[in-house]
Amino acid sequence: MCIDGMCRPRCGGLAATCGPSSNENCCAALQVPGGTFNRENNPELPATVSSFEMDRFEVTVARFRMFADAYPESAPRAGAGAHPQIPGSGWNPDWDALLPADRATLSGEVRCESEFSTWTDAPGANERLPMNCTLWHLAFAFCAWDGGRLPTEAEWNYAAAGGSEQRAYPWSVPPSSMMIDGTYAAYACLGAGTGTCEFADMLPVGSRSPKGDGRWRHADLAGSMGEWTLDAFINRDHYVNPCVNCAELDEPGATLNRVIRGGGWNQDRASQFERAYHPENDFTRYIGFRCVRTP
Repeated sequence: MCIDGMCRPRCGGLAATCGPSSNENCCAALQVPGGTFNRENNPELPATVSSFEMDRFEVTVARFRMFADAYPESAPRAGAGAHPQIPGSGWNPDWDALLPADRATLSGEVRCESEFSTWTDAPGANERLPMNCTLWHLAFAFCAWDGGRLPTEAEWNYAAAGGSEQRAYPWSVPPSSMMIDGTYAAYACLGAGTGTCEFADMLPVGSRSPKGDGRWRHADLAGSMGEWTLDAFINRDHYVNPCVNCAELDEPGATLNRVIRGGGWNQDRASQFERAYHPENDFTRYIGFRCVRTP
């Protein structure tokens, strides 16, 4: 939602139920000061990003429900959700046909795997869980509706690495520390403590905060859900280099793999140096997202 050029999340009336004590604003956005760092901790891959705000938490079921209840009027207009310094990064009207036709269709699509989908048609016990089973275009549409955008891969990597500190994990102090276990992040099906993959391994957002927070207090940048970014996936040999507020945009008409960052609740440990990808038009249980904004 943007008023007089200032964009803030649409959280009117949403209870403050997030974080380890279930009393934080689920839509809280925290400042990330701009700077320069090495992508994937590789000195040959420098990147500079301008200051931005990033959601403290992954988008929850309750937060997504506000978008769903306003759908399809909440669908984005041409150019929405753009990075202000990356031309052509906003919503492409050709993507309209890739969105659900109406709210009922949307509700059916985000129940992609009945056993592991966090979405429910009516509010219930899952409202504090991270929203999963969202296509890339639907995540983009949500962030645009919410007055924000999807983070570029460089922005996401910068936040997780603590900028120039080049942290191995978001919580790593010293930065080279590879310490990780189930008290820092929900990963490897350890959320419920059994090591067997089950729905209970998907924890409410911020459950491992503050121990697992990044340098600027963002929660769940490792574990919980892998997170969509703006970028199309390319081999690192073809990265834009050097990168200054850069992103790898899509080719018109192409169905692409999009960069996923942060690992997931059912996956092995993943440091901020690692990247993955997933088809933009495919739903899955282990991918969620968060939004960013330009202050």
